Amino acid sequence: MHVAEDLLPVFEQLRELEPIFHRAAFGTSVEDFERRMAPDYWEVGASGKRYSRDFIVKGLEQHPPVDAEAAGWERSDFGLRRLGPDTYLLTYTLDQKGRLTRRATIWQHVGEEWQIVFHQGTIAAEKGKGRSEERPG
Repeated sequence: MHVAEDLLPVFEQLRELEPIFHRAAFGTSVEDFERRMAPDYWEVGASGKRYSRDFIVKGLEQHPPVDAEAAGWERSDFGLRRLGPDTYLLTYTLDQKGRLTRRATIWQHVGEEWQIVFHQGTIAAEKGKGRSEERPG
């Protein structure tokens, strides 16, 4: 875990909301999801394609997301960095039964709520393929 001690309270709050759209703490309805997304939210998917907030909302309406806990997905290797006032970058690895992705979400505290500003998921390894690991120079 890569989290400065003074950020631990924020870290605990944000960790419970990830993976976004796939945990009850994040929300369970399209209304919850819309409330959690900043108006200008966007993301880059594992495919490298850019997706708008509207595209994501329409997709969630048509295909409700999998519950990460019920599916047995595992989260690990968390990190948190403050980017600015009330704005943080949360990173982690998600294992979806052999499909490993590195995840990054920019969170902003707005009023009493946390909202996602940006998200990216990058495939690190899939079943039957090698695991990618970068080593410091």
